[in-house]
Amino acid sequence: ENRELIKAASEQFGVDEEIIVSIIGVETFYGRITGSYRIIDALVTLGFYYPEGLSSDRSPFFSSELLQYIQLASEEGLPAAEVTGSYAGAMGMGQFMPSSYREYAVDFDADGSRDLWRSTADVVGSVANYLHRHGWQPGQAVTRRAIASEDAAFDEVSTGNLTPTLTVAQWRDKGFISSNDLSPDLPAAVLKLVEENRNTYWLTFKNFYVITRYNRSPLYAMAVYELSQEIKKGKD
Repeated sequence: ENRELIKAASEQFGVDEEIIVSIIGVETFYGRITGSYRIIDALVTLGFYYPEGLSSDRSPFFSSELLQYIQLASEEGLPAAEVTGSYAGAMGMGQFMPSSYREYAVDFDADGSRDLWRSTADVVGSVANYLHRHGWQPGQAVTRRAIASEDAAFDEVSTGNLTPTLTVAQWRDKGFISSNDLSPDLPAAVLKLVEENRNTYWLTFKNFYVITRYNRSPLYAMAVYELSQEIKKGKD
């Protein structure tokens, strides 16, 4: 039903169709689960009553998002006391935080408002614009499985920083070997996933890093990638 819309957004923003569709699916099951917490309550709670004892105090972030939400509600004519979303204040089918909504949401159906709840066009366009603005490279690799040798440089595999800083060739020299069709000069990082019976290793590229700008969890990014590949199979 939305094939032409998704194609148009893909072409305008330079983001692969299956990635746009996958992110909306992972975020809210295509709008079925957008959250039932009042945004104003969520942001006030996390901004001023952030739980003690956690590894970091993120109350300044949520306080800032509260201010962004008040501005957003004014700009978009939202009923500020009624809008619902996630427990962390994310909204709509694409689960945008208020600052991201203000910065990256687009009026893709050209009706004069950016509606990330009821306008599929705005949701698709906004997700595509977010990825585009963070540097998505259309048609390029996202991640590839790597085989780790017994003497691989496991201590150089970061659990938090997925910025591609070494090349495929350099990682190969460090014992992480992937398919031969990758350019040896392609920048990459290495990700370790702890699976049920073993650890697996993956070369991840700029596009994988871009997905983690949407959600910083590497498990999230891998879920988006794997779903996108199934969507692509079905589309083709």
